[in-house]
Amino acid sequence: MIGLFEQLHLVELFIDSGGPVLWWIAVLLMVLWALIIERLYYLLVLFPGYRKSVTAAWINREDKQSWCALQIRQTWLAQAEMKLKQNMAFLNALIKMFPLLGLLGTVSGMVQVFDVVAVYGTGNPRLLASGISLATIPTMAGLVCALSGLFIYSRLESRRKVLLLNLALELANDNNCKENIR
Repeated sequence: MIGLFEQLHLVELFIDSGGPVLWWIAVLLMVLWALIIERLYYLLVLFPGYRKSVTAAWINREDKQSWCALQIRQTWLAQAEMKLKQNMAFLNALIKMFPLLGLLGTVSGMVQVFDVVAVYGTGNPRLLASGISLATIPTMAGLVCALSGLFIYSRLESRRKVLLLNLALELANDNNCKENIR
């Protein structure tokens, strides 16, 4: 238990060394990972059940060739696509915000450096170093958060496309002998 408190203290020191912008980055990072976990849960746990129900409904249809049946099939595919795309645009927007917040931290840190230079001159390197640290840490944190989020987002997006394609292939297969297309 002491190790956990020490680690939380280290995180708090890191956030304090980067300034208030790091608190915003930390909050948005929690939101990002909550949405990533939600999308993973949907793609891996909930969507396979939805896919089976749509496929079973298509198999149980007697009419699969008429214009009406094809429109029903297209509607089911469009609904599946909407469910698969849910929160993906918000995830993408969050990922794009991290570098911008890092840049905001950089600018605010550099303003602090210029204030120190204006008041004390360049003779006190310790004061200059704290401002430079305040400028670079949010940039690093924003880029790390964006890169990790971008990696997971691209994996989620490719998995979403594969799931939608598999569903379309299952519904297009007239004899439906391939129930689990990978």
